[in-house]
Amino acid sequence: MDDETVILRDQAQTGQDLVGDVTVDWAVVCHVGRVREANEDAALALPGRYSVADGMGGHDSGELASEAALRTLAGAPVAQDFAGTRNAISDLLHAAQEEIGTFGSDTGRRAGTTATGVILAEGDDGPAWVAFNIGDSRTYLYSQGSLNQVSVDHSQVQELVEAGYLTPEQARVDSRRNVITRALGAGMAEPIADYFAFAAVPGDVVLLCSDGLDGELEDTEIAELVEEADGDVEKAAAALVETALERGAHDNVTVITLSVSR
Repeated sequence: MDDETVILRDQAQTGQDLVGDVTVDWAVVCHVGRVREANEDAALALPGRYSVADGMGGHDSGELASEAALRTLAGAPVAQDFAGTRNAISDLLHAAQEEIGTFGSDTGRRAGTTATGVILAEGDDGPAWVAFNIGDSRTYLYSQGSLNQVSVDHSQVQELVEAGYLTPEQARVDSRRNVITRALGAGMAEPIADYFAFAAVPGDVVLLCSDGLDGELEDTEIAELVEEADGDVEKAAAALVETALERGAHDNVTVITLSVSR
């Protein structure tokens, strides 16, 4: 498998994949942003396997970590049941953790990365997405005019929100908002991910993003842009990143949008 065709960074790309009897239309936009010199974000788009990783640890280390995570996740199986998919992803995340742990860093910071994604699987009533996340990159589902965050951020401010010490609005501007509590690498002992399953329904849009998007746009704004795209995943991804850039894009910003048809 050629890494250059698997790992997407600093580019926009669209595609259509046929997985069994499901057609997946997808779009990726990965941008360095307006402030950072290096892009530690990366995206993966393979038939039935779509992921975003946001590296950390400095230029080379962050890029290597996000690439290693996605290159490993490229081996995830499709069209299995939830348990089989979850177990396979867990094994791949452990393999990525081991590789990332071998990377050095010029800054002395340990290389690490977040990761979120969806794998096409077989649900009880037909095709389904198995979503996973580790860190604060997000998976959203836009369905029937409503946007919902599927994943739960592994971050210090999210823990404070859940404990009632911060409101979601306060968390967006809190100085601790970039402190994550789980990651691949970064000195973490175990790569502990969360897993979610939901039906792959025609007309729905699945959105994967690094925190460079939700750090600039509120969920209501993300929902409006997806709605305005009217099912066009390429238009949605482009509009989301363009708006983040207009807001200053203080971090790298990466978006994958997906829709299915049968």
